[in-house]
Amino acid sequence: MATPSWKPATLADLIARGDCDRLEIIGGEIVEKAAPSPAHAATELQLSAAIAPFSRRPSGHSPGGWWLFTELHVEYPRGELYCHDAAGFRRDRVPERPSEWPVRIRPDWVCEIVSPKHEKQDLVDKPRVLHAAEVPHYWVLDPEERILLVHRWSADGYVVVQRAAARETIRAEPFEAIEISVGVLFGDDD
Repeated sequence: MATPSWKPATLADLIARGDCDRLEIIGGEIVEKAAPSPAHAATELQLSAAIAPFSRRPSGHSPGGWWLFTELHVEYPRGELYCHDAAGFRRDRVPERPSEWPVRIRPDWVCEIVSPKHEKQDLVDKPRVLHAAEVPHYWVLDPEERILLVHRWSADGYVVVQRAAARETIRAEPFEAIEISVGVLFGDDD
């Protein structure tokens, strides 16, 4: 008797499961996104606050120029569907705020906050798909290690252009117009 052939999960399969808020398609499999720990949730909130000046039209008083989101589902050309911790689109490239679910427009920046037991997804699987889709900037925040890795797209793969630990203040692309205190992202007081 022939063994049934494996078929990668599709968006229709994911929708058929019902509550899609915490589901992703990674490597052709429907995967439940890790439930955020308090450290993860706090880091996501602090990241949102840190880059908030960019989430508007550019003006003389703030950098602006981005559509920024948290917990955004983006579908990629190879069928992967990620619920990114944070993602952004340059307004000069995407003039209207993305509104479809899932978003099918390539982000210009993605940030994943590492969750225990999901490191492979954030450090190996997702970067491969994002690189193939030519996402220009990929950040990884690790609340446990208290580090930020800033990646830039290159033809050969992502290049880590900055590494910063909790006690450092940096200007990280693509948001170099402001200083970010890395420790504040992890809940340190100013």
